[in-house]
Amino acid sequence: MSILTLILRIIFGVFFAYAGFMHFKKPNFFNGFIPNFLPKLAVNYVFGFIEFILGIGLFFNQTVKNSALGIFILMMLFLPIHIWDFTKKQPVIGSKKLAFIRIPIQFLLMYLSYLIYIHT
Repeated sequence: MSILTLILRIIFGVFFAYAGFMHFKKPNFFNGFIPNFLPKLAVNYVFGFIEFILGIGLFFNQTVKNSALGIFILMMLFLPIHIWDFTKKQPVIGSKKLAFIRIPIQFLLMYLSYLIYIHT
């Protein structure tokens, strides 16, 4: 394992564990990202738990590959939501510019999680 992979694991682990925790601390923030036909609180908690577990999983050699793959899949699942947010008159994330920037960031997160997966 390279030092770059270790650094990515730490950064992603902290980032995703924190993001997952925030789903429980500030669930209302995520409501706008969840389509109205879904039970917002339940979806929010489920995905927050998944993000938290995947983030923590990056810190353990036994679970890092599964966690990196899980993050990649999660980012693929979230991509349509971020594209949908960009198409709104007032995106949940803030401005149209921020919503647009968020889309390539999603691809970057997918690529970096792929790097963790293949180099671990």
